[in-house]
Amino acid sequence: MVKAKIYVQLKASVLDPQGKAVTTSLHAIGYNSVADTRISKYIEIIFDETDLTSVDTQVHSICDKLLANPNTEHYHFELETLE
Repeated sequence: MVKAKIYVQLKASVLDPQGKAVTTSLHAIGYNSVADTRISKYIEIIFDETDLTSVDTQVHSICDKLLANPNTEHYHFELETLE
């Protein structure tokens, strides 16, 4: 079995209103040294197979078709073999 750990993040050029709201809230409770906050998504998918090349191809396809908007987001992932 293989676990894919997928990180989907907004591109640097895209405004992150949720991150801005978190930064504002952190300032309100005294964390004034926080300069910026970006909110991302973390997804885990477990595959019932062991072929890392196949899983890599599938994860790219899943991200491109469903998990990440190519206009506003980018993604990267790690594969972990499970015992």
